[in-house]
Amino acid sequence: MKLYRQAGNIKAALFVGGILLILGLFIYTQSLIENLRKESHEMVRLYSQLIVDAVTSPDNEELDFIFREIIQKVTFPLIYSDQEGIPVNWRNLPYDEDVTLESVSHLMKRMDIMNVPIPLIIVLTDSVSNEQNEILLGHLHYGDSRLIRRLQILPYVEIGAVALFIFFGFVGFQVIRNNEKRYIWFGMARETAHQLGTPISSLMGWVERLRDHPDKASEVAKDMASDIKRLLQISDRFSRMGSVPKRRNVDIQIILSDSVNYFEKRLPQVGKNIQLILKESDPINVKTSAALLSWAVENILKNAIDSIDHDKGKIIISTIIDNQTLVISITDNGIGINSKDFKNIFRPGYSTKERGWGLGLSLTRRIIEEFLGGKIQITSAGLGMGSTFKIRLPIGD
Repeated sequence: MKLYRQAGNIKAALFVGGILLILGLFIYTQSLIENLRKESHEMVRLYSQLIVDAVTSPDNEELDFIFREIIQKVTFPLIYSDQEGIPVNWRNLPYDEDVTLESVSHLMKRMDIMNVPIPLIIVLTDSVSNEQNEILLGHLHYGDSRLIRRLQILPYVEIGAVALFIFFGFVGFQVIRNNEKRYIWFGMARETAHQLGTPISSLMGWVERLRDHPDKASEVAKDMASDIKRLLQISDRFSRMGSVPKRRNVDIQIILSDSVNYFEKRLPQVGKNIQLILKESDPINVKTSAALLSWAVENILKNAIDSIDHDKGKIIISTIIDNQTLVISITDNGIGINSKDFKNIFRPGYSTKERGWGLGLSLTRRIIEEFLGGKIQITSAGLGMGSTFKIRLPIGD
């Protein structure tokens, strides 16, 4: 249930992040549009003042200059209407052909919705009474520039881009998750077969030995009991994977010693000359799950054994107490690991072995960090230099 909630949270966070990104881009774009419209408004207001000044000037060349050098060079739609609101002159309309007075009037009304028209007002002062009279020459109507129109389209482009981002994010997340699930299912099946295979094979061998040597039933029974105990331990491990493990005070040295003894019996079968060394230390009691911790340690030991491809293999297991934390170090002289693979080595499906499913170390990290509340890390000097796994567990009260 926790994994499903985490997946749902990731999808929800991705969706909310996309929505916030869209809103942020939309608000920013709208602010740009408003600023550009304010600049256009100030520019048109300046044009209107120049026109009024030119109209009241006795020099007609000034008015011609304004229309020729200023008005004619604007880049946004501009319409001049008379006192009755009828278009008289226009510039930079969005359509160049089939321009009629009706179409210009319709466009002028649309432009007035977006931008308030600027009145052209001449103020005349009576020389006798000093009274001022305002004469309305008309209005300057202006629309949005080409840049503003492009910015108005931009939010829709942004929405489409973010929607594609969210879509491909969902698809990519689902593909990665399905691949991990596939590797986990196959890996768990293989891990189950591997865990059960050794004691079952041993039991079959003991049965054959018992048939051939019934006189040694007492001796065979002890070994069979050991393999049956191993099967019960495997069953206990798998049953604890789906629930919160109960932690009890256990002696770490006993867990490590049992794991070392288990692999020492199996080493002759794999045909490797490897020396397993468990450094002695005082008893260290830690509040943890013995079944899960032994599983994690055995996965690391198996990985260390597989990494040794020469006849002078050595694996050293040691324990120390560091600031109320138990540190279990497992060092081998195997092929080592590239530093660039440190992050990948614990991912489901990642394996450097031809027949590996890449689940052992991923399962180990989950056991240590999610179920036992500890940390696991790997260090290596490089290829051919061996590697060291360190498990850190808090010491219980």
